[in-house]
Amino acid sequence: MNWKQRDSFAITELLAGNMPDFLRTFVPVSISITDSINNKKITAVLYVTPDYLSVGTNDDWARIPLSPMSAQQIADSFHCFLPTKKLVDDIYKAANVKLEPVPMFAFRDSTPTMYQHHLIIEGQRKLRKGLIAGIKKDVVLSEQLKTPGKQSKVAIYGWHYLTGKPIQPVYTGHVNWYVDYSHGIRLIYERIKVNGKWMHYAELANDPLLFRLLTDESSFSFIRYPYESNIFAALQK
Repeated sequence: MNWKQRDSFAITELLAGNMPDFLRTFVPVSISITDSINNKKITAVLYVTPDYLSVGTNDDWARIPLSPMSAQQIADSFHCFLPTKKLVDDIYKAANVKLEPVPMFAFRDSTPTMYQHHLIIEGQRKLRKGLIAGIKKDVVLSEQLKTPGKQSKVAIYGWHYLTGKPIQPVYTGHVNWYVDYSHGIRLIYERIKVNGKWMHYAELANDPLLFRLLTDESSFSFIRYPYESNIFAALQK
């Protein structure tokens, strides 16, 4: 499959519910900031998928890298959003299964390489369950994508070593349809519990203080990737 065929396949299968059961139960991740004006701590709880988007059954499944356009449609359909750099770091810190990255160097954007990488990760994981991290670069939201010349790019970040240092700083050099084996799509439920109160992530993004729960950039206005309303039809062209 080329990227369009793979994305079309993934959208069809994931929206039809063809995913392993473990992806249906989100995992809480606690985060906090301190209000510098009154020195009060603000706590929040995110709910995230325990692994990256995958297609298949409980016994026969595989992680599937996707373009940000398809990832965004799936996120919208599941009432979710994509992470920022900060949230990728927060999820990594909270993960109970952390694995050493295994880079690959040949045919990086081919579907067979993506599946081979999935099998390598499973060999490392050794059936351990729970929130997993350190296995992919995340497709992330970043203010960098609002700068001139970046509107048709994808932002990727992460793939942490066991030391906690990421292989990939935030990078926006790839065109938005470029996908390779190292990319992964992590979903976060769109509603976040802030000091015990449920709030939509867009509300936090627009709040002059609370947006810092979600990003370490100077603002959070790029809250989703744009895509055609009927992206499935567009991918068939």
